[in-house]
Amino acid sequence: MSLEVLDYRKSALLVIDLQNAFIHEKGTLGISGVDTKRLASIVPPLARLIKRCQDVGIPVIWTMQEHFALDHNRAKKKLLGHTARRKQVSALAGSWDEEIIDELKPLAAFDPSFVIRKHRFGAFYETRLEMMLKMLGTQHLFVTGATTNACVETSIREAYLRDLDVVAVDDCISGVNPDWEATAKQVWKQYFCEVASSSDVLDWIGDQIKPRVTSYGHQLIMVSDIEKSVDFYTDLLGFTIRPAKPLADGRPFTAFHQGIALINGREAGHRQLDHIAFEVNDVRSLDAKLKKAGVRYYNELHNGPYGLTIYIADPDGTKVELYQVGAAV
Repeated sequence: MSLEVLDYRKSALLVIDLQNAFIHEKGTLGISGVDTKRLASIVPPLARLIKRCQDVGIPVIWTMQEHFALDHNRAKKKLLGHTARRKQVSALAGSWDEEIIDELKPLAAFDPSFVIRKHRFGAFYETRLEMMLKMLGTQHLFVTGATTNACVETSIREAYLRDLDVVAVDDCISGVNPDWEATAKQVWKQYFCEVASSSDVLDWIGDQIKPRVTSYGHQLIMVSDIEKSVDFYTDLLGFTIRPAKPLADGRPFTAFHQGIALINGREAGHRQLDHIAFEVNDVRSLDAKLKKAGVRYYNELHNGPYGLTIYIADPDGTKVELYQVGAAV
């Protein structure tokens, strides 16, 4: 599976239940006879991945499972729940068992607003995660954590049912039984997600943050009669006008949601195409690269209507606008 179709700016990393209850040898699973060394083996690669995501601005969202000693809702059940199959109820509210393991605590403290408490297996079930992901603009969710066949699998299914692109990070997920785990991952690959290693994800992040064009912005066309042209595109072709800031040089123009904009061209050297525009992810580095290559410039770095902007010439002299949203001089 190639990750290159994904966009790191629309991605988030989900870290599920890296708590003493499930990872530490003295936590609930450890004292119940589970091999916590196997569970803890995911911590080093996971720490590297979390740090890298935080460094490049990929949101890292943490879940913490939390139970109450007396749960009236669960107490209504006639059949034993999973909490009754351990020596104690795991991750009791306010307990050491509930806390994130010491190795990852500093990383979880990076942004406390990204820590979500949940009371059942699923990271989405009656939590704020879904709305948070919408607010962050997340479409691609990288899933890590413990345990494979319970909280991780439930969360993967929940994410898939919400039409997110889901990637399970293989060496950053662990469970209590390797046989169950192998079967689960076969099912995931068939139905719910892609499975990739943390090294694959780190390589993908490295490729994503290289200075490069990320998406098409717009094309500005010079016309002889802007009113006539606006009527043509709106009345005959059904284009819709979008609000837009004036150009940096003050020229009025009309922009459309469909990706083009029009400007009067009654001037010396009139040509139909004024310029084409693309969004980039690191305009300063790209600027340095283009200058080193001797590319001709129309305009140096400046604050444009969409962000920090340069205008360059392609080999045929076509004006190309390159802008980084959110950046400024």
